[in-house]
Amino acid sequence: MNFYFEAATVLDRLDEKKGSIKGMLGALPAQNRKRTTALVLESLKYKSALKEILDASGVLQLEKRVFDSARASPQNIALLLLHDLLFAKGGIQAGDGPLKQAILRHKTRLNAELVKIKIKRGAQSKENLVQQSDPRASKIPRYARVNTLKTTLSAAVIDLTSRGYTDGDEAKGTVFTYDKHVPNLLLFDSNRSLHLDPAYERGELILQDKASCLPPLVLQPPSHDKACVIDATAAPGNKTTLLSALMRNKGKLFALERDKRRFKTLQMMLEKAGATNVEARNEDFTSLDPTAPEFAHVTHILLDPSCSGSGIVNRLDYLLDDNDENDATDDDRLERLASFQLAMIKHALQFPAAQRIVYSTCSVHAVENERVVRAALEAAGDSWTLARREDVLPTWSRRGLQEELGPDEDATSLIRCMPGEDETNGFFVSCFVRRSSLSAVGQKRNATEAADSAGPKKKKRRKNKKKKKKGANQENAPVQVESVENDSD
Repeated sequence: MNFYFEAATVLDRLDEKKGSIKGMLGALPAQNRKRTTALVLESLKYKSALKEILDASGVLQLEKRVFDSARASPQNIALLLLHDLLFAKGGIQAGDGPLKQAILRHKTRLNAELVKIKIKRGAQSKENLVQQSDPRASKIPRYARVNTLKTTLSAAVIDLTSRGYTDGDEAKGTVFTYDKHVPNLLLFDSNRSLHLDPAYERGELILQDKASCLPPLVLQPPSHDKACVIDATAAPGNKTTLLSALMRNKGKLFALERDKRRFKTLQMMLEKAGATNVEARNEDFTSLDPTAPEFAHVTHILLDPSCSGSGIVNRLDYLLDDNDENDATDDDRLERLASFQLAMIKHALQFPAAQRIVYSTCSVHAVENERVVRAALEAAGDSWTLARREDVLPTWSRRGLQEELGPDEDATSLIRCMPGEDETNGFFVSCFVRRSSLSAVGQKRNATEAADSAGPKKKKRRKNKKKKKKGANQENAPVQVESVENDSD
């Protein structure tokens, strides 16, 4: 029964909105991952029908004492057992314990309710009861990021081709291709499952939507031994491991996660990916003291706080509660989320050495995106501004909404991704930069440009001087001329 309890725990956490399906399944113990993953996904596909059958049969009420004593919620453990009874070829894969017997005692009634629901829904077969996916999800390729902490792009490609994959111009069937915006990101057929791929199991491939890769890229974390970066809401760890890869495992990356269960998922992900420069902490980012000595050198901060998730349309999360879409558009909930998101940004702005802060969401709502950015800029005064488009993935075409950001800022500094249109889930990315750091960069750039422009003239004068001296007295000893090789340094 253990793998049933593992699967029920995943369903319980999904009901509590403690993470995504992909994140939950990726954190399962390797021993039963394949079996448990299949059970969870198949049960979610039939969840609507299974819940209706359970309710109509009254099994949970009739067997209340048995199911209340289970190590998971009664409804979810019953739902999983019912799935295997009605839809799995081998039936319930467990010994004759009390939970299995509680379901089998009502086998006739449960099968009768299955027949009723098929008639009610006009289903010719059991397969017709499967919950339909969001059609936009089929337009999103299956993305897999090559984890450069453990391998290289070329080595990963050789490994894939040795197992029957080929690279080409279109991600279809066993053909994969390369993303044009994100380095080391591969695109596979949207129907391709990689959860059990050997490279994924080894941590060499990380299943990460393209949009989720953008915030770390925009943050541009430093990659030297003294680098100090914060990932404020790190679980499940995809963005964290990308940050670590961009930092080349150098310096220190603080990864914070306040939820204990999600923190464990984060720890497992970091270990699997080989991210050794990360210091993971089970703490709330807003509880940190920005003036503490250990954070005195933090220059880059990534903020990806809780949001409505209204941009998520992937192949798995459509299986979650049917009421999620209504929740995502609830005005009161959005305002509460926006208030929390703004508080996160304001706290990040207090870190004294911070130069660059990226704020992102997987929401399509302006109230969580442009309006939060506008409020943060107003709170920051003249100290902070938005990074210019040329410094925020300039080749990405879809930018922010000017009417929502207001006339005082340039919405092209912002990035938006629309589900079903950009081959990604919905996403929003913004980048705050401290004005003083911009001035320093500008001064350095001006000095470099001045040196470059002065260099050739200096060389020309010395060359003329050399010619003049040689021409004046060919019989005299050779004139020593100062080397000009380093004039452009």
